[in-house]
Amino acid sequence: MINIKVGEQLPQFSSTTTQGAPFTLDDLKGSPTVLYFYPKDNTSGCTLEAKSLRDGREELKSRGYKIVGVSPDSVKSHQNFCSKHELNFTLLSDADHSLAEALGVWQLKRMYGREYMGIARTTFLLDSDARVTHIIEKVDTKNAYAQIVKLLDNK
Repeated sequence: MINIKVGEQLPQFSSTTTQGAPFTLDDLKGSPTVLYFYPKDNTSGCTLEAKSLRDGREELKSRGYKIVGVSPDSVKSHQNFCSKHELNFTLLSDADHSLAEALGVWQLKRMYGREYMGIARTTFLLDSDARVTHIIEKVDTKNAYAQIVKLLDNK
């Protein structure tokens, strides 16, 4: 269950970018952000979502937004994913899933009768102070960018 609400600021965290650089809450401040959590690099739904955001990046940028993706994959996996799909935004490695847990997107999942813990695909729209303005829990992977723009247009 998502445990952060609209209007709340993200908690302090520390992660690592695709380039191996440290990334913290302070790096999210200064401009609005699309912070999206996805289960795994190079899977069909996650690839569709990333490509949609890649293709919509300029429109989101024109609205002042930067894009940051988060999954439990390693930095090396993120590097390969970015290279393979020409992703033009930052990915964070949340290998210990501490950020996902803090926001409540590390959840019990079920697939083919098997239960396991994993990322519940979720997008948070943040203002320039890293406060949540919108939460999208039912992400349309193929049209993720259009889903965000529609939400922003209906503010």
